[in-house]
Amino acid sequence: MLAAPALGAQTVLVFGDSLSAAYGLAPSQGWVALLAKKLAAATPAWNVVNASVSGETTAGGLRRLPEDLKRHKPDVVVIALGANDALRGQPLAAARANLEQMIRLARQARAEPVLVGLMIPPNYGIDYAREFQELFGGVAKKEKVPLVPFLLEGVADKSELFLPDQLHPNAQAQARILDNVWPVVAPVLKKRKP
Repeated sequence: MLAAPALGAQTVLVFGDSLSAAYGLAPSQGWVALLAKKLAAATPAWNVVNASVSGETTAGGLRRLPEDLKRHKPDVVVIALGANDALRGQPLAAARANLEQMIRLARQARAEPVLVGLMIPPNYGIDYAREFQELFGGVAKKEKVPLVPFLLEGVADKSELFLPDQLHPNAQAQARILDNVWPVVAPVLKKRKP
């Protein structure tokens, strides 16, 4: 959790992997912390909880989500998982089913889900990379949820915006990542205003 909850505040739960967990950075430098600061300045009625775990897959996220929903009672859940499934070459049908189930669990907990799209380089073949990219749009359409088209838009093609591992965005990239998420999340927050 990034801050002590304000009395009567609503909660955004960010549920992702290392891309949202500020891997290799101080937690305060990550895009989720920047989201918390932005909300604190604009609409203090919102808390942000970062339940992202480096290395998390959609299967691991699905196992963890019920407990996090119970613990944090979020009003909005931003689901940003799938990259580790693809990097491990796992079947995309399983990732799709896991994401769909997480969306349903969020709704059952009376939270508004938002899905974050990801892409991978064509290491596992052009078809797999294309199918992975299309997976998020397909899930969003089927489940009728808002979609951030690509978390790393404007970042992925700039090596200077990555840590030396060339997998994880650096501190300089985090504001751009938030700029990708904000236009999709902001209307959801507005709709869920107390």
